[in-house]
Amino acid sequence: MTDTFFDKIEKYSKSLGFQDIKVTNFSDFNIYSKHLREFIKNKFYGEMNWIKEKSLIRENPTNIWEEAKSALVFGLNYGPDYSPFSELKNKKTGYISIYARRKDYHKVIKSKLKNIGRFICRNSDIKVKVFVDTAPIMEKPLAELSNMGWIGKHTNLVSKKYGSWLFLGIILTNYNFNQSKKHKINNCGTCNACNEACPTNAFTSPYKLDARKCISYLTIEHKTHIKRKYRSLIGNRIFGCDDCLAVCPWNKFAKTHSDIKLDINNNLVLQPLKSLVSLDEESFRKKFSGTPLKRLGYNRFLRNILIAIGNSGDKSLVDCAINKLEHNSSLVRAMAVWALFQLSADRFKEEKKLRYSKERDLDVREEWHEGNIK
Repeated sequence: MTDTFFDKIEKYSKSLGFQDIKVTNFSDFNIYSKHLREFIKNKFYGEMNWIKEKSLIRENPTNIWEEAKSALVFGLNYGPDYSPFSELKNKKTGYISIYARRKDYHKVIKSKLKNIGRFICRNSDIKVKVFVDTAPIMEKPLAELSNMGWIGKHTNLVSKKYGSWLFLGIILTNYNFNQSKKHKINNCGTCNACNEACPTNAFTSPYKLDARKCISYLTIEHKTHIKRKYRSLIGNRIFGCDDCLAVCPWNKFAKTHSDIKLDINNNLVLQPLKSLVSLDEESFRKKFSGTPLKRLGYNRFLRNILIAIGNSGDKSLVDCAINKLEHNSSLVRAMAVWALFQLSADRFKEEKKLRYSKERDLDVREEWHEGNIK
């Protein structure tokens, strides 16, 4: 087997829509293991306990597959051809993270990787295993080691060719491909735009993220009530946040993808909060079927919508908040109380007289109480 076979893999991969493919071994992986241990020690993972539970496996790709000798790293740009910041100004609509405005990338990318895996096995004796952000393997460190780009100060991969908007896929192999050509890894320089753009100051320092403060974590991974100090900062973001990615100056060099399966679904762009909060559970599932939003679940979806409603300043949405005060989920009721107070102190007082004494959930009662003392 010669590495001219890699050229064939690269050609086939690009025919499937991948824009970049690199290869790396694991000889310098220990530095990332150190960063992971520090992240866990500081409890920056929040409720994402799977990070801690599978941390030993994450420390090296050979821990997930002993035969692994190298990793093929695949990159596909998903960035928009415009700045998404303008959408954050439209407070009557819900902002959905760019990556989630389409079919679930896990399925699309994994399908491509499986095709590549079959291509490799069909034309060689190489064994492979494919991964797309669902197994205990650190994709971004492998991408940096492969010289596809560098991990920026926002802890995401940055590429000279594709900026900060990259879907990554990994194929581990039991063949020792030659390492991709090395070049200067970090090109952030003195730029700190991504850290400064974070609405919640989630970066404790450049290259270090406290996920517990990150809006993407809070609106996607966090399962319970979102702390009051973050709610107003969330704005109209109902699923994820792109600020640190969107502000990266390397995006101006990015080239967009050409895969119709990853085209943005316009039904997920700038949707009115009034229509979103009116969805029943069945309508929610139907509207977001096949997208990342479906895994959020209906109640957390409503929690996020109600926070956005509270931040909208739109008094025409008062009745939308009131309509959720009797929801069977205390998570939803609590955020309905908060949203109502943000929009109308008078209506808040009226509704409290009717409902406070009947409410048995302590978190919801606390929201009624907090409204009184502000």
